[in-house]
Amino acid sequence: MVVVRKREYLDGLKSIISYIALDSVTRAKQFKQQLDLKVEDLIHFPYKYRQSLHHNNNEVRDLIFKGYTIVYRINNDEKKIEILEIFKWTK
Repeated sequence: MVVVRKREYLDGLKSIISYIALDSVTRAKQFKQQLDLKVEDLIHFPYKYRQSLHHNNNEVRDLIFKGYTIVYRINNDEKKIEILEIFKWTK
């Protein structure tokens, strides 16, 4: 399996990293490195995280990382994991 990061995810991640970097560039880099490790680990355990609360599909999952929700889809036919979006629930 391969991990494919969609444009919406990359745009959201860029925004989050920029916001964290306003406080600390080092923490922003650490956040990205730790998140990348979690995402790459999905190759070994794609069903590790819960079924998405936002989609009615068993192949769409929610990875929770430091309060952020990373939505991904498992595509067994094409042997890939698509990282769809990242967001943080706010009031």
